[in-house]
Amino acid sequence: MSVIELRGIKREYRMEGRKGEETVVVRALRGIDLTAEAGEFVSVMGPSGSGKSTLMNILGCLDKPSDGTYTLDGIETSKSDANTFAYIRNQKIGFVFQSFNLLARTTALENVELPLFYYRRKKNDKRMSAQARKELAISALKNVGLESRMNHYPSQLSGGQQQRVAIARAMVNDPAFILADEPTGNLDTGMSLEIMGLFQELNEQGKTIVMVTHEPELASYTKRIVTLRDGALVSDTLVNNRRNALQDLEQWNSEHEQISENFYTGKVPIRHLHDESGNPAESAAHTEAVI
Repeated sequence: MSVIELRGIKREYRMEGRKGEETVVVRALRGIDLTAEAGEFVSVMGPSGSGKSTLMNILGCLDKPSDGTYTLDGIETSKSDANTFAYIRNQKIGFVFQSFNLLARTTALENVELPLFYYRRKKNDKRMSAQARKELAISALKNVGLESRMNHYPSQLSGGQQQRVAIARAMVNDPAFILADEPTGNLDTGMSLEIMGLFQELNEQGKTIVMVTHEPELASYTKRIVTLRDGALVSDTLVNNRRNALQDLEQWNSEHEQISENFYTGKVPIRHLHDESGNPAESAAHTEAVI
């Protein structure tokens, strides 16, 4: 079953010129055809100006295409009004942002509950009780391994933990898919691998994920890579040798534990100088230094 179906999606921005000047038309998307089935993990890549952000806005129902159709979980969105768009964003899409976007003065549990307060009820639906909201939020936090931190404020959490809270918030309404915009952009290598491992686990549980990224290394953890250039979809390929983020995290932790041990015993191997091809730089600094 197709969760996402784009057909002939175009997005044009018209900028009126001064009196006597022609109207400038910027074609951000030029007829995109894209389908994502339930359970897929798709990364969207492309250079700056390729149309990634515009496509993300349309996928997230934050903008409408100038032409074409976008069907999300059986709902044709292109002609939807503001109320339908709000319902779709709340019920069908789980957003994960680069900067977490957590409310600083509320706990992790309260942050995850937030989408449930804005639940777009259908006619005659009963209002969700406070206890039901709390139970759903606790369940979402358990699913990302943060049940022991539910009463902590964002300032009391690491960057990786804050992003886990944001992922729990994205999942609490059981959306049709998760839309992640550079979800590891504010994280170090270890935390990035931790978050990608969580995404892989959620995907194995059946969650559909679309991730916008400019990093090929992160895309290698997904199942499929869609590449845009100049507003057009130029490639759509399956990831044949998919990497396991949790295995890479284990190896990364092991290497850094060894570096720390050598540091405290007085030997510091400097192994992180590389040339442009990724090979260790040939210099005296590459040898093992003794403090």
